Amino acid sequence: MNDEIEKIKPIIIKRVKKSKHDFHGGSWKVAFADFATAMMAFFLLLWLIGNTTEAEKKSISGYFNDPAGVVNQSGARINVIGSGGADAAVIQLKAAKVELSDDQQDNPIKLDKQQILNLAEQQELAQLAALKKDLQKLVDTSDVFKDFKEQVYIDITSSGLRIQVVDKDKRPMFDSASAELKYYSKGILKGLANVLSQVPNKISITGHTDATPFTEREDYGNWELSADRANAARRILNSSGIDEDKIARVEGFASSILFDKKRPFAPVNRRIAIIVLKQSAADDIKKQVLGVD
Repeated sequence: MNDEIEKIKPIIIKRVKKSKHDFHGGSWKVAFADFATAMMAFFLLLWLIGNTTEAEKKSISGYFNDPAGVVNQSGARINVIGSGGADAAVIQLKAAKVELSDDQQDNPIKLDKQQILNLAEQQELAQLAALKKDLQKLVDTSDVFKDFKEQVYIDITSSGLRIQVVDKDKRPMFDSASAELKYYSKGILKGLANVLSQVPNKISITGHTDATPFTEREDYGNWELSADRANAARRILNSSGIDEDKIARVEGFASSILFDKKRPFAPVNRRIAIIVLKQSAADDIKKQVLGVD
């Protein structure tokens, strides 16, 4: 009898009803973390403002009131309008380096056009000097230039920073009587392009031969060969990161401008010259083409 009662004993299932206010998942943790981050950034901003001097506040205010960068109060930038070379130079006038009176700090620094051009010229020359240093370090340390250090000459001329890659006995840049670059010559130009692509200045590329007459063809001589070699160098520079619009001029000079005048037939006279142009030199090229003063 007891066994029959146990068999018919009902099974009771208790269901616990959860409150509709219970949280589900961890999305609230993400929201709280965002809130905490925002509050931390806000208090950090307040701390920075509280520790900023009046001169620094004026500099920051001047930047946001005049982001184009014209002559402003002490600490502001001077951007000479233009693209490249001196016209792209950014000249920093920092109060930390120049002690100004309260009256000078409260009044704009007034510079005439010539003063601005002079400052831009100085800044550009400083940038070219720094670029020369970087390129020389590249030539001295890079594996690409390991066997070609004696063939790369870097100097600053009246036109800008000049890089000349010259021929050497048994190590020419091009195939004989051809505008076809050697594989190692392409490596040299690509290595230079990695640095030159980072500067805003326009570039001039010239090709040069020695005084040996070109006898392969009657309708083709050193003038054509030097121009074709300059263009071959341009194509490698373009494909290696130098924008097409940065090329200001590509010319061939044959043997009219020898590297070594005392030895007109020397291999060193066969070369490619790349000039990172100063803004004034780039402007002169444009004036020459347009025929204006």
